[in-house]
Amino acid sequence: MVFGDSLAWGWIPQANGFPTTRFPWQVRWPGVLQSELGPGYEVVEESLSGRTTDLNPPRESVGMSGAGYNGAAYLPAAIGSQMPLALVIIALGTNDLREENHRTPLEVGLSAVRLGALVQTSAGITGTEYPAPLVLLLAPPALPADVATGPFGPVFGPEASAKSLALGPLYRRLADAAGLPFLDAATVVQVEGVDRVHLTAAGHAALGRAVATAVRQILPPQP
Repeated sequence: MVFGDSLAWGWIPQANGFPTTRFPWQVRWPGVLQSELGPGYEVVEESLSGRTTDLNPPRESVGMSGAGYNGAAYLPAAIGSQMPLALVIIALGTNDLREENHRTPLEVGLSAVRLGALVQTSAGITGTEYPAPLVLLLAPPALPADVATGPFGPVFGPEASAKSLALGPLYRRLADAAGLPFLDAATVVQVEGVDRVHLTAAGHAALGRAVATAVRQILPPQP
């Protein structure tokens, strides 16, 4: 299961930021992941634009309210509804960098790793006998230096790019300490969308292929 935000949901970058639509399933990176892995795997997409690791975004910032925007609040229900699961890919952190949240990169990383701990303690959720899934922690792509002058500049502010560049190394150290498999999306894809926040179709393709390689290492194909 891919547990993510608009980057996994497939938000198509727009010059004005929004409104938008989403890339088709086969274009967005969870769909590319499915194609790369083949019929021996089933990829479940559980992604929501605006989702954070464990924060409740203001109603006016997302257009609607609900626990689904708080990753920590919604993750147990997502796992329970999709059980049995072999692996949960945690792909969150960008929205934590919204200026209004005043979060440091370390705070974002710690919150992301706590989501991994939620997955690891989900055995028997909703009264089932299923074991807890494995976890892959995915650090988000870095926001470019000019994000502050793009359409989402008022949302992310002048410090978001520098903070996002720090996430990958922090996620890696925290994931290593927690014993979680890790992939830094910033090492395989750049944010090249016209809105300076979201991925192009080419970015989705590159990220999907990289995640597929990581997934095969964690869950080798069955003979």
